[in-house]
Amino acid sequence: MFNKKTAENPKYVFVVGGVISGVGKGITASSIAKIMQDRGLRATAIKIDPYINVDAGTMNPTEHGEVFVLDDGDETDQDMGNYERFLNIDLTRVNYMTTGRVYQTVINKERNLDYAGKCVQVVPHIPLEVIDRIETAQKKAGADIVVIEVGGTIGEYENILFLEAARMMKLKNPKDVAVVMVSYLPVPSKVGEMKTKPTQHAVRTLNGSGIQPDILVARSNDPLDEKRKEKLSLFCNVPEGRVISAPDVDSIYDIPANFEKEGLSDILCDILFLSCKKNRVESAELWDMFTHRIATAKGELKIAVVGKYFDTGNYVLSDAYISVIEAIRHASYAINQKPVLTWINSVDFEQHPERIKDLAQYDGIIVPGGFGARGIEGIISAIQFARENKIPYFGLCYGMQLAVIEYARHKLGWKDANTREINPDSSRLVIDIMESQKGKLDAHDYGGTMRLGAYDAYLGTGTMARTAYAKDTISERHRHRYEVNPAYIKDIEGAGLVFSGRSPDGELMEIAELPKDVHPFFLGTQFHPEFKSRPLAPHPLFKAFAEAAATRAKRA
Repeated sequence: MFNKKTAENPKYVFVVGGVISGVGKGITASSIAKIMQDRGLRATAIKIDPYINVDAGTMNPTEHGEVFVLDDGDETDQDMGNYERFLNIDLTRVNYMTTGRVYQTVINKERNLDYAGKCVQVVPHIPLEVIDRIETAQKKAGADIVVIEVGGTIGEYENILFLEAARMMKLKNPKDVAVVMVSYLPVPSKVGEMKTKPTQHAVRTLNGSGIQPDILVARSNDPLDEKRKEKLSLFCNVPEGRVISAPDVDSIYDIPANFEKEGLSDILCDILFLSCKKNRVESAELWDMFTHRIATAKGELKIAVVGKYFDTGNYVLSDAYISVIEAIRHASYAINQKPVLTWINSVDFEQHPERIKDLAQYDGIIVPGGFGARGIEGIISAIQFARENKIPYFGLCYGMQLAVIEYARHKLGWKDANTREINPDSSRLVIDIMESQKGKLDAHDYGGTMRLGAYDAYLGTGTMARTAYAKDTISERHRHRYEVNPAYIKDIEGAGLVFSGRSPDGELMEIAELPKDVHPFFLGTQFHPEFKSRPLAPHPLFKAFAEAAATRAKRA
């Protein structure tokens, strides 16, 4: 399937952004990698985050978005999730870097005398470390083509050194490196005309870093017309045929097809001197079938997502739960349903308890992961309402822990049942810290102290989890410090809640559920199943939840 000769001469595509943040670099990079994969090339992707943080684990989700966890436990940017979903591959920590991570490595090398007494400088040593990391990721994947997304926006100070790495790579091997700029073309409502000037300035700024884009991807509400293409070509020094129209679409999964309508894979094959297959591979046809299901889905599932990371000023930031959103979509489309998602800030239920009854209108309720005390009592109220009114409920990580607390409070009568994270003085800490982490927390050593990455679990026979997975052993990704307290497991199960998934040694509770004859779907996972859901392979638990929600929708 793959061109061995190409693998010996790998190609690199840098994706940079202009004019505004959030322009769609991650989806563009994912789609570029996807269309090249569809041409028979082995593709991989890298995200460069320009933050001093060593990883994304300590970044505020309402500012940076979701923290995506890999099998190896690396806490990364949410775009790594897009890469995995579009390419249907598992990535590792070599595919992710930050400014902090790069500087940390260079400083450690200097301390270890790896530079043999040289004066270590920002340039060239930082860009050379970036290049080394890019080449390492290529070698590990055996990739024919590597798509590298450079975070931030052109003109910012933070990403200059990463652009310098791209410039150095292109200077050394101009036939092996392409640069794609994703830029935004606004249409001011009072003007009524698509404006190219901001993109022209962005390209000039990129030129100031010694880089000329090979391709322009023009993002806007509407398709790019010929007049705008001509203007961008003339003033940005990019051939007109390499100015790609990228209008807003209903589904991000349509973007690869839109790029192909513009001939983008042919353009890249030409720029990079690649011998690409003319016929797309079989997986591309399956992708087409998936996007067709999206367009033709008949039913609707009304899903409430009750969380605490939505507010950013006067706006809602759903990016904090992007993998959850996509997992719901994958599962819903698989059963010919279109999900209609409503974001509910759990604080509202604390301030207005009467609003809890509004949850009765939904076909399913999801509580995603989180940390801290804000909005927790509102979430517990939502879980109680879902349990008592038999609304399909799916709790993820914190959503499972809070479901256990809710059950302990209202079924066992332990009114002060809680988690150490919120109230360490509770007499019933049904959720407690892992013993191995107590010393680190006492020392305020919070960075990277959690159970992270993929862990195995065994599933109990006759449970909903076992039925959904259709196997007895699973591997799922974790990101948490707290666990169900073993001291209370016997009492909790005696009251009817089943721990249907456990660690291989039986000590850690991975899945909690109510039997199906008690509730149509009431299940929580200590892990994050959303991280392993793919468009062509919906996660089995999300699919089981969607099916339960669809059953409720039919009864309504």
